[in-house]
Amino acid sequence: QVQLQESDPGLVKPSQTLSLTCTVSGASITTSYYYWSWIRQPPGKGLEWMGAIGYDGSTYYSSSLKTRTSIARDTSRNRFSLQLSSVIPEDTAVYYCARETWWGSFGSWGQGTQVTVSS
Repeated sequence: QVQLQESDPGLVKPSQTLSLTCTVSGASITTSYYYWSWIRQPPGKGLEWMGAIGYDGSTYYSSSLKTRTSIARDTSRNRFSLQLSSVIPEDTAVYYCARETWWGSFGSWGQGTQVTVSS
């Protein structure tokens, strides 16, 4: 059974960098051919795929967020991270980490963590 757990950053001020970590249990983040993804959902809106890091360390980003987004991994701790720079209030959302297959399905999700961008 695969489980994912997001960290809890709480309140983030505008212009700061949002940092989140997803800890994975029950599966290795280096196992072929899975991808480890970040998705967010602003209030009243749909899910937005932000990016992912693959089993081999390759990264992929949404075109709308790629200039501000960085995804990395720590294989020794079996976890991966998200950094979103220069945050604005519109970045307020519930942030999820998830496991994505090579054909684009999401079978395992974290519970999500609320991030509020406010001064």
